[in-house]
Amino acid sequence: MSDRIGDGVVQIDTLLGGWTEVTAGYLVEGPAPVLVETGSQSSVPQLLAALAELGIGANDLAGIAVTHIHLDHAGGVGDVARAFPNATVYVHEKGARHLADPSKLVNSAAMVYGDLLDSLYGRLDPVEAERIHVLQDGEDIEVGPGHVLTTVDSPGHAKHHLALHDSNSGLLFVGDAVGVRLPDAGVLRPATPPPDFDLEQAVTSLAKFAARRPTGIALAHYGLVPDPETVCEEAEGILRSWAEVAERAWQAGEDIAEALAAAFSYELDDVPAEHREKLETLNGVHSNAAGFRRWLDTRHTHTHGDGTTHTH
Repeated sequence: MSDRIGDGVVQIDTLLGGWTEVTAGYLVEGPAPVLVETGSQSSVPQLLAALAELGIGANDLAGIAVTHIHLDHAGGVGDVARAFPNATVYVHEKGARHLADPSKLVNSAAMVYGDLLDSLYGRLDPVEAERIHVLQDGEDIEVGPGHVLTTVDSPGHAKHHLALHDSNSGLLFVGDAVGVRLPDAGVLRPATPPPDFDLEQAVTSLAKFAARRPTGIALAHYGLVPDPETVCEEAEGILRSWAEVAERAWQAGEDIAEALAAAFSYELDDVPAEHREKLETLNGVHSNAAGFRRWLDTRHTHTHGDGTTHTH
C-alpha cells in the first residue's frame, strides 16, 4: 500500500504485524532515490513488493536512511541493503556500529520484547561497514540536482535519532521525535522509551524542527500530521504534561505506569478496542513509563569527584 503525499514523496505502509497505518516508510524520488525508514525485518516482504510496484529495480535505489536504529525503524536494513546492492545506508553516528554488528542491539531488544521480538518485529541482519555512511548534523544527501535531504540531529527519543528535511517537497521526516499518532486513534502521544529518553533534548529537537518551517511533518507512526505549523508546540506540551505526571509519581514512590494510565487513558475512551491494541503494542504506557523512570533516576543521580554517587 502506497500513497503520494508530496512532490516526489511516496508513503509506503509497511504493515507491521499485518496492521494498516502503524509504520510508514517514505520513498523520496529523484535520479538518486532514497528510502527513509525500512520498518521492521518482518515488514521487508511488504516493503520490497511496494518498491517493485513503484518501479524501483534492484540497481535503482541509491540510499537507505533510518531516523534511528530501533527495530521498528531499522530492523529491515540488512535485508533491504541486500536487495539493493548499490544503496548507501545512512544513519546517525551513534547508531552506525549497531548496524554493522547488531548483536548487542538485538540482545537488548530480546530482553525488552520477549516473544514479541520474533512474532512481531523480527531481528536485524548486519550491513557491511563499507556501505554505511555516518550522517553529521546539517549534512545533505543528494537525491538529484538541487534536491537534497538535510540531516537534523534530534536526540531526546533516542541519542541516535535524526530527522531528514526534503528540499523538494518541504516535508520533514521526523521518525519518533514528535511522537506517535496513529490515524485510527487520532491522538498524539509522546514516545519516551528507555534507555535514552531525555526531556530537554526532546524539546530542543522540536524547536529545531519548528525553526525549519516544513510544509509538512511526516511521522513514522503514522503519516502526515494535521496542522504542521503547531504540532511541535503541541508535542512539547504533551511531553511536559506526561513528564509532570511521571515525576510526581516518581517522587512519591508510586508506580509511574499506573499514574500515566490514570491521567491519560481517557484519551482512548472513544477508540475501538482493535485500534487501542495497535497503539498500546507500539507505544504503550509501560514503555513510556520505563523511559521516564530511567530519565528521572539518571537526572537525580550525581557523580562526585571521589566516584561516589548521591541520589536525591
